[in-house]
Parts: sequence; C-alpha cells; structure tokens
Amino acid sequence: MNYFFGIIILTILANSQMIFDFNKKSDIKAWKIINDGVMGGMSSGSFKLSPDGHGVFEGKVSLENNGGFSMVRYTFEKMKVNKDNKIIIKLKGDGKNYEVRIKDNSSNYYSYIRSITTSGEWQEIEIPLKDMYPSYRGRKLDLPNFSKNHIEEIVFLIGNKKPENFKLLLDKIELN
Repeated sequence: MNYFFGIIILTILANSQMIFDFNKKSDIKAWKIINDGVMGGMSSGSFKLSPDGHGVFEGKVSLENNGGFSMVRYTFEKMKVNKDNKIIIKLKGDGKNYEVRIKDNSSNYYSYIRSITTSGEWQEIEIPLKDMYPSYRGRKLDLPNFSKNHIEEIVFLIGNKKPENFKLLLDKIELN
C-alpha cells in the first residue's frame, strides 16, 4: 500500500513545473512593476524580497487622475501546458481581491484572467487554466477561455475600483 502512495506522489511531483520558488537568495530582477502612471494615474506599487525570502508586492492604489491599479509581471521561458493544468500559488494576502493573469505570448495585448480573494492567512490557491477568461483593459473579450499549449507570463494585479493600501506575499508558483 505504501508503495502505491509513493508512486502517486512521485507522479504528481514529476508533473509539477516550478514557475517561481521564492527564497532568501531569489533573483527577482525579472519581476517588473507597472502602475497606472502609464495612463496618468497616481498608484504606487513595489516588489521586493522579504527577510524571510518571500516576494512582497505592496503599495497603494489611488483613483486620482483616472488611476486605479498596480501590478507585478514576471515573464519566463515558455512552459508547455495542457487543458488539465492548474497554476498553484502559495501566498498570503491582506483579505483583498487580486487578479492572476497569464499570457501564452507576452506580446499579446490581452491576458487570461482569474480573480482570487485572499484571506489574510497563508493559502494555496489552485487555478485551472481552462477557467481563465480573456480580457483587455478590464473588458472580457469574446474569445474562448485559455486553451493554448504554453504560457510565458504571469501577473498579479490589484484594481478594486477604490483607493486602498495592499500587500501580497508570494512563496511559490507552480504549474501542475
């Protein structure tokens, strides 16, 4: 019986691909902040590594000058995916809503999106890729949900249509 469970665990681990595993020595230079200042807004966000080795996305969303969002983007080498894959994220939020966005091609103008609600505690969020819908500038597009065969970008965005401080800790992001 233990042999059977060992095989299942090894199969699951073999099918997992790490997108990013944060630790005290992580190189986070590839993580880029984009605030609504690109459209004249006044929001501010930052991304750094905590002393414990977690990615920290924090700042303040402002609605001034038609603003209202902050995001952190990570572009990586293309990873093969299939219709059954899920993104698994270990994170600790602040009780606020965030969007997780992915792209199969970082030069696409649109992203595939899924909203998540954080609890204020450490959570493991599972997002089936097939549940992510296409969107551009907050508008759902008349295209099918994600069904591509690879991804190369992930984004965390906050834009809840209200001024607020935010803080999101990231521990690991996997594809399973």
